[in-house]
Amino acid sequence: MSSYRFYHRCIFSHVLRKNVIKSDGVSPLLVVSRRTFFRGATRRIRFVTRAVKYGALTAVVIAGGTGLYLVNETYEEWKQRLPNASPYISRLNKEGRELLGVGLQSMQGYKDEIPPLWNQIKSKLSNLSTVSHETHEEEQSRTPKQSVVATVSEFFSSTRDSSTDERNTQNEQHHEAMMNSQLKYQKQIENLERENKQLKKQLLLKKTERNSKKKSRKLSLIDMYSDVLDELSDYDTSYNVQDHLPRVVVVGDQSSGKTSVLEMIARANIFPRGSGEMMTRSPVKVTLSEGPYHIAQFKDSNREFDLNRGEECRELRQEIECRMKNAVAGGGATVSCDVISLSVKGPGLQRMVLVDLPGIISTQTTGMASDTRESIFRMSRQYMGNPNAIILCVQDGSVDAERSIVTDLASEMDPGGKRTIFVLTKVDLAEQNLASPKRVQQILEGKLFPMHALGYFAVVTGRGNSEDSVDTIRQYEEDFFRSSELFRRGVINPTQLTTRNLSYAVSDCFWKMVKESVEQQADATKATRFNLETEWKNNFQYFRELDRDEIFDKARGDILDEIVNLGSIPPHSWEETLGRKLWERVAGYVFENIYLPAAQSDSIGTFNTVTDIKLRQWAGQQLPGRSMEVAWETLTEEFTKLLDKVKGDEIFEPLRKAVGEDVIKRHKWEDWGSESLQVIQTNALEDRAVPDNSQWQSAVAFMESALTGRLSETTRYASDMVGPSRWRQWLHWSSRSRDQSLAAAIAEELERILATSGAHSPTLSADELTTVRKNLQTKKIDVDSAQIRDTWHTVFRLNFVKQALDRCRLCRREFFRYQKNFLDDSELNCNDVVLFWRIQRMLNITSNSLRQQIMNSEARRLEREIKQVLEEMGDDPGRKRMLLTGRRVELAEELNKVRNIQDKLESFIEALRKE
Repeated sequence: MSSYRFYHRCIFSHVLRKNVIKSDGVSPLLVVSRRTFFRGATRRIRFVTRAVKYGALTAVVIAGGTGLYLVNETYEEWKQRLPNASPYISRLNKEGRELLGVGLQSMQGYKDEIPPLWNQIKSKLSNLSTVSHETHEEEQSRTPKQSVVATVSEFFSSTRDSSTDERNTQNEQHHEAMMNSQLKYQKQIENLERENKQLKKQLLLKKTERNSKKKSRKLSLIDMYSDVLDELSDYDTSYNVQDHLPRVVVVGDQSSGKTSVLEMIARANIFPRGSGEMMTRSPVKVTLSEGPYHIAQFKDSNREFDLNRGEECRELRQEIECRMKNAVAGGGATVSCDVISLSVKGPGLQRMVLVDLPGIISTQTTGMASDTRESIFRMSRQYMGNPNAIILCVQDGSVDAERSIVTDLASEMDPGGKRTIFVLTKVDLAEQNLASPKRVQQILEGKLFPMHALGYFAVVTGRGNSEDSVDTIRQYEEDFFRSSELFRRGVINPTQLTTRNLSYAVSDCFWKMVKESVEQQADATKATRFNLETEWKNNFQYFRELDRDEIFDKARGDILDEIVNLGSIPPHSWEETLGRKLWERVAGYVFENIYLPAAQSDSIGTFNTVTDIKLRQWAGQQLPGRSMEVAWETLTEEFTKLLDKVKGDEIFEPLRKAVGEDVIKRHKWEDWGSESLQVIQTNALEDRAVPDNSQWQSAVAFMESALTGRLSETTRYASDMVGPSRWRQWLHWSSRSRDQSLAAAIAEELERILATSGAHSPTLSADELTTVRKNLQTKKIDVDSAQIRDTWHTVFRLNFVKQALDRCRLCRREFFRYQKNFLDDSELNCNDVVLFWRIQRMLNITSNSLRQQIMNSEARRLEREIKQVLEEMGDDPGRKRMLLTGRRVELAEELNKVRNIQDKLESFIEALRKE
């Protein structure tokens, strides 16, 4: 203010008092010559100009550079904003106009604005550590009356253009001194920040110690917000309009340095890196928060990675890379929408949630899926389409701007630039490659790309060495900008430099948008909950609101309750079922390979010899294995019956079937008892002494039942072979086929042979084959020997079973004669009853042994396997979603999730208000 008054007193007051300027010209009262006056006035103007200039400069230097803006304008641009002083200048001569033109017009225009401008300078002094984040629109609309620093810069520009070489040198020296002062204060601010971090770390350690003594740990504000985002992501997997909470979406062209920017903000090398290849294959959500230790942790893991140790950082990068590969494995895709959630804590970290997306590509290589480019664009649009998402648009400064793809996408998703922050990476390479520094200036002023943004930043995220630590890169970034020509020339605004300023700006914007949008999200969640509850009341009012997990727990309890009944099945029921099934399995072998060959013997001794040999071979080779197969089938059959008895909702049916199938596939019968079973069966078959009449009658009944069943089976097969009889043909209006007529003719001839021969062997002789063929030829029926043998096989067995059944009935009362050995001299042969008694006794002993193994071992193993299958299903959400379906389940799931989201949102809002 003093400079202005001095100048006004020297020029205006002095000149007007002396009547230098009048309406009709120069006053004749002027004693001193004009040249002498103007020479003195020139000295005064130079003095006043320097006083104003260095006074403003001193104020700017004291401000520490935090509000400095170097505006490189031409003299003509500056001159256009000067006030109109033409009425005064026109009264002076040419020399006076040249001398007073600059100073007089400038001070006349700023007479009324100097006091508020000084107030702005004082405000700058009180906010040394405040980083100014001005938008592009504010910079464009700024006038000289809005910024005293801009006015000083304009004044410098006009003075420099009109100064001599000596003044240019002085200006450069003053500029150098100003830059050194700014860097000095910047260094002091960084020292204060480091001290602040140490104090915060100590404070957080004390809080951590207090919280560790409590039973439940209180989540921080950013952790609560991250939990809300995770719940919303799980509820709304398609990421559509239902989730409008802010996230910082990091997008950029492939290899543009977006992941490196994220690492600089997180202050740790946590992401896998590659040279020219796609490394980010799925979205990575990173939650940054303050903490006493620099650690990282996955959402679904309890392990904490110490980011101060290089080995654990490498393990973290490997784990992230492994998760990304697993996300795309098996589907043939290159990128995946599965989100990897990671939290990073450390001293001084700005609290925010960032999502790193795969880099945008323009060309697909041979190793990529055919839809990779479209998938990346679709994923980027989904995240950027959130109206509250902050778009961190990363552009590589070392490549031509015309090759940018991400800027077009950001302009498309946010045309007004109200939520976009532009980041220019690799500025060090850009300075080396660019011939014109104004190109970088145009980018950071938003004049080169067809997009708008809240702010523009220039950063350096590396120096070409992948082994450099974040601290090394940050120091390199500061050294570069300290010595950069772009910075020294005023091309780049200091507030637009370094990732530190970028993280501050992004964090401020993030929390601003969170505060503006979280209430709206809470209202939308309440409306969704009301709609879902109304639907439940209208459709399922008589059912409990059980979600998928609760329904699964209920079904698991019902299944386990029924499986307990497996051990309560009576022993005689097990033995009866095992004996029946075992006989059904071995009956064919007994008839064809033991009973039938032995029945062709001429004497009782031969019959017993043949049966002993056949039974021993059978017990030593096939019988134990067949017995265990029968036992396993019986156990699974009883298990299936118990599952069928599970009464409950029809929604359990797919789960019940799946449990039964998995258990049956998994359960294997233990064969540790096969050797002992073989010994038991062999001993049972070797005993030929029927002890009493009751067992004799039981053997006769068993033999009669077996022969009756065999007769029914053989008769049915024979009927199918020869076709319907004449009576059935007339009664059912049916007829025989050509093959059936041929088989009926052959069977008629073979029955004649059996009727004449009495006891016949199981095979036909060559003469008998010739006789049958010739007899049929006389009836004009041509057959071959193979057809005759096939028919004989059925006819003989049918005749044999009938004879055996008649003999069995005659032997019912022959136990006394058997006991006294009178049957050896009798024409009635009852040795086949003894054979069936031996087989029946073996079946009973085997059934008892298998029943004991089932109840003592296999049933318990089966119950453990059922529990294991149910536990595995319970741990597999995808399997549960596949087995437990229906609108009732889905609606209950949605209600549960929406209520959980609403509770967490309300807790977060309450904590946000208290902060």
